Amino acid sequence: MNTSPKTTLTDPVCGMTVTASSPHTLQHQNRPYYFCSANCQGKFATNPAQYLSDTKAPASVAPAEPAEVSPGTLYTCPMHPEVQQEHPGNCPKCGMTLEPMLPSLAEEDHTELHDFQRRFWWTLPLTLVVFVLAMAGHRLQWMNMAVQSWVELVLATPIVLWAGWPFFVRGWQSLVNRSPNMWTLIGLGTGAAYSYSVVATLAPQVFPDSFISMGRVAVYFEAAAVIISLTLMGQVFELKARSQTSAAIKSLLGLAPKTARRIRTDGSEEDVPLSNVHVGDSLRVRPGEKVPVDGVVLEGSSAVDESMLTGEPLPVTKRVGDQLIGATMNTSGALVMRSERVGAATMLSQIVQMVAQAQRSRAPMQRMADVVAGYFVVTVVSIAVLTFFAWGWFGPEPAWVFGLINAVAVLIIACPCALGLATPMSIMVATGKGAAQGVLFRDAAAIENLRKVDTLIVDKTGTLTEGKPAFNTAVPVAGGSADEVLRLAASLDQGSEHPLAEALVRAAREQGLALEKPEGFESSSGIGVRGKIAGVSLALGNTTLMQQEGVVFTPLVAKAEQLRGEGASVMYLASGGQLLGLVAVSDPIKPSTAQALAALQQAGLRIIMATGDGLTTAKAVANQLGIKEVRGEVKPADKLALVTQLQKEGRVVAMAGDGINDAPALAKANVGIAMGTGTDVAMNSAQVTLVKGDLRGISTAILLSRATVKNMKQNLAFAFLYNALGIPIAAGVLYPLTGWLLSPLIAALAMSFSSVSVIGNALRLR
Repeated sequence: MNTSPKTTLTDPVCGMTVTASSPHTLQHQNRPYYFCSANCQGKFATNPAQYLSDTKAPASVAPAEPAEVSPGTLYTCPMHPEVQQEHPGNCPKCGMTLEPMLPSLAEEDHTELHDFQRRFWWTLPLTLVVFVLAMAGHRLQWMNMAVQSWVELVLATPIVLWAGWPFFVRGWQSLVNRSPNMWTLIGLGTGAAYSYSVVATLAPQVFPDSFISMGRVAVYFEAAAVIISLTLMGQVFELKARSQTSAAIKSLLGLAPKTARRIRTDGSEEDVPLSNVHVGDSLRVRPGEKVPVDGVVLEGSSAVDESMLTGEPLPVTKRVGDQLIGATMNTSGALVMRSERVGAATMLSQIVQMVAQAQRSRAPMQRMADVVAGYFVVTVVSIAVLTFFAWGWFGPEPAWVFGLINAVAVLIIACPCALGLATPMSIMVATGKGAAQGVLFRDAAAIENLRKVDTLIVDKTGTLTEGKPAFNTAVPVAGGSADEVLRLAASLDQGSEHPLAEALVRAAREQGLALEKPEGFESSSGIGVRGKIAGVSLALGNTTLMQQEGVVFTPLVAKAEQLRGEGASVMYLASGGQLLGLVAVSDPIKPSTAQALAALQQAGLRIIMATGDGLTTAKAVANQLGIKEVRGEVKPADKLALVTQLQKEGRVVAMAGDGINDAPALAKANVGIAMGTGTDVAMNSAQVTLVKGDLRGISTAILLSRATVKNMKQNLAFAFLYNALGIPIAAGVLYPLTGWLLSPLIAALAMSFSSVSVIGNALRLR
């Protein structure tokens, strides 16, 4: 079976269409998910064949009741997002605990955390006793040193072999998978210290006299024991800290209501689980309740608080025909709505999925750390071996003892995890913070690149303006009828989804004009539409379209320029090469636009407006907003060419738009910024989405980008500096000058807190 996302499938249980997710919202090995559009099965397959094999309709059984979707069943590694599996475990590359790709509100699985806590607390008393004996046992008159070695062996063995067993397992897996990591170093270091000490206790005669200290062959059970305990403690802190990075997604998931009140066909009502709501259901939303899913108002009027998703502080009045967003709060009146997007298709689900994907993406800055980490463990082991022999051959007595201890210190203090976590933790926190402020990043590259932007291209309609234009006037040629011009234009525009077209259709219906169904409708993005009304060919659009049709429009040029000078958008109407008139639509500027542009210009960004509207209209809007560079009557290809030209000039370009005609430029720009109030095509083409369609979100996104990159640099600098200084000190390079040696105990403490420090610094972004 063809596995293309365009494959048409039907769910064998409920008969509804099987949908392929947008590539940027749900990904698994770079393939889209397939799921039932009615959300009846909760199936998330990565290809049609898998979907059909997982979804089997039982013979003679009624369609199954919808089940709750659990898309968070895939587990991945924060350091290696390409590692994915369907159950918890450890990363085969770095040994780190895997975590759900999409957290849920269900109780988290803290099995490993609890296991480490149990191992730590049960063996901590033994570790303390071993440590005290090693430091002060020689002062005990009733215990000779040989007996002390046996006591330390008995006490240290459960610490190393039971409490530290998970570390040895991960270390062995790293060797089997040929992916050396932190656990390789810990396993080698503690294993070497413990094994040497066991041999020194059981067969001290095999060692030369130079190994004897205070009446016995020196043992280092306390080093192995304390390293295990400190590593366990560090893992407990790290697991707790990492759980906080998913707090933003969990808060978003918590916005959705658990049930919806569905109106049956007979007029009765029932409360059903949210997963049982299908597209087309009629739902009642009472005052004080949350809107269950995305849809449209059928009856009633109310003020809806959308601040939880859009950040808009004031409730928005909703009337019949207005769109509703799932998880927003109905504050006053009762509403009846029709569900249009359910399950994974709702805006809230799309936001959650986009944030989850962005958190798992790799920042370009991480590549340097990845290269270093790839050679890190081999280099550290080599340094440890060199340290051992250098001390053994050239160091003071007991030279080989010093060599062993310093080699263990080198192995223990090195921390590749600090390098690996440097950018992923910052990205996870930043994407969550952005989502809470209505800014959605598609991936880590968008966060890193946005701070470099020096030029911003903005569309007009729906970006600078409300995107909800209202009809202004209709002007016929001499002898014509204004109502007839509006009627024909609105009839033709019934086939268009453009906001200007909607304004014409709405105005014609409000005036009671009889609209006819268009035939042969054809839309030319950015210039207008063509079609037939009652067999008569019509063309409605800007001057470019009129020129293509060979229409002489000079009789109405003066009137058109006057309307454009007032900020209106003008469209000419022609039939058979003859001008019939023009229609004008006005689109008010968003209240926040001027403030947003002023802030961006103050930050040093070059602002360019590029719109399909006439140049006069565009300049009128630009003058109100202080925009100095304007491009009018541009087609999608022209916007794309503008982005390309600026990039060739060395500019880092961001494009902000909301329509289908903006999609090519959004995709080509260094950073595409889509309005969340715009089309799905625009959002699919962009790297950043502003949920509430407010340009002030760009300033927020840029500030967050700068703070995140600064945070990543701090983390990387700390990780590099920590290892660059820690490893030589552990190897004993300062001993000839200062007499300092780094105890393996101190090395273990430093290693345990290095990763925690990186995570803690990343959490500051919140």
